[in-house]
Amino acid sequence: MSDRPSRRNFLKTAGAATSALVLTHVNPAAAQEKGAAQTEATPVTLKVQEDTRDQRLRWWRQAKFGMFIHWGLYSVIGQQEWVMESEGIPIPQYELLAQYFKPKPGVAREWARLARRAGQKYMVMTTKHHEGFCMWNTKLTNYNSMQQGPQRDLVGEFVEAARAEGLKVGLYYSLMDWHHPDGAICATDPAARKRFVDYTHGLLRELLTNYGKIDILWYDVDWPLTWQQWRAEDMNRMVFNLQPEIIVNNRNGLAGDFSTPEHKIEAAQRAWESCDTMNLGWGFQLHDTEWKSPKRIINDLTTCAQQGGNYLLNIGPQLDGTVPEASVKALGDVGKWLDANGRAIYGADGGASISFGNFDNFTRRGKTLYIHAYFWPSHTLAAEWLNFFKPPTVLAVGGLKSKVLSAKVLRTGQKLEFTQDATTLRITGLPETAPDDLVTVLELECDIPPVVDHHTIRTQWKRYDVNTIVPPRPL
Repeated sequence: MSDRPSRRNFLKTAGAATSALVLTHVNPAAAQEKGAAQTEATPVTLKVQEDTRDQRLRWWRQAKFGMFIHWGLYSVIGQQEWVMESEGIPIPQYELLAQYFKPKPGVAREWARLARRAGQKYMVMTTKHHEGFCMWNTKLTNYNSMQQGPQRDLVGEFVEAARAEGLKVGLYYSLMDWHHPDGAICATDPAARKRFVDYTHGLLRELLTNYGKIDILWYDVDWPLTWQQWRAEDMNRMVFNLQPEIIVNNRNGLAGDFSTPEHKIEAAQRAWESCDTMNLGWGFQLHDTEWKSPKRIINDLTTCAQQGGNYLLNIGPQLDGTVPEASVKALGDVGKWLDANGRAIYGADGGASISFGNFDNFTRRGKTLYIHAYFWPSHTLAAEWLNFFKPPTVLAVGGLKSKVLSAKVLRTGQKLEFTQDATTLRITGLPETAPDDLVTVLELECDIPPVVDHHTIRTQWKRYDVNTIVPPRPL
């Protein structure tokens, strides 16, 4: 993964003389897509939060895979979700977009069905992005989807749709607001700050009061205030009073229940969730065709599971709510793969591997190891000379720290032969072509919880004499 500047750092440097240097040679969308705390935040938490965290996170740790949805007025333009700021659109003109933001009926149910088919277990939708437009029937501003173009409570439709498909419900809320008159001056004007923070707390109260049980609150971008100025402790206290079983992330300046690395897979010592896009941006981008392949999505999902985290994968619906066909196709393929191989993902324990293979990845649950073969290891030319690669298909793993008791192909149940010594596990009896078009998973039962560490065999290989050439001594 490339190391990209965070949204927080971007906002701090915006307008500064050095900002152009900071952003040189960086995808501009990536530069502005991050900024609230991702893995770091003040450690302040509430006692009720600490006491109940393990129980509240239990379903989420099992789920592993969720759908993120970025959808708002920016979807009408079709140039990603930061277009209002990145292109400097005057607010009175931007407000006109609400007249044309009229999604077709039933779009939320289409998303929920897509998520279920994809094997995703929860959904998180943008209720208010940085543009400030509220996607529900709020009583605190008329800049909302009930009083403007759609004249519908889009959050209510989303919540109902997710529940109808048996999925957990998450609400995204951006603290930063480019539209509200106090959204920037609150940093230096105490009266404006009180108005804006009260407004923010009020909107959150509505979201967590009006729709029954909510499973996730996903804060974003706490610019321009500190957590103390946001009254973030009071904010979270209100959240848990209204929704005792909810989980919250770490982007309102407090640690929350889980960290949120963005556009990268970065394991933390606590619960974490990598959020990422299917192409280059979060919101709908008409001409962005850099779509991730199903194999790449499966690889990223597996890596998150391997390291003990979750994967929140975004769709950016068009203005009418239609999901781009490339996203639908890729998610459908991933879902079919999970139908056969989900046992290797859902509920996986972290720590299956501390090193990576040339063609494979690893997950585990208890004493079961799952080997994910992305490139099928058959018919290497070296088999003509090296017995190690005979018969024609050999899957080998170096540095497995457990004894294998049995092995089979997860999709088909085909039992496999294997040999194992101190350095190498060799699995044979494999078909010459991969049993799965995307990623083939082998299921191995072991005597203890398995860990793969290729590097440990450096000291375990039997070493042999070599013909060392001794240089002549100088005269």
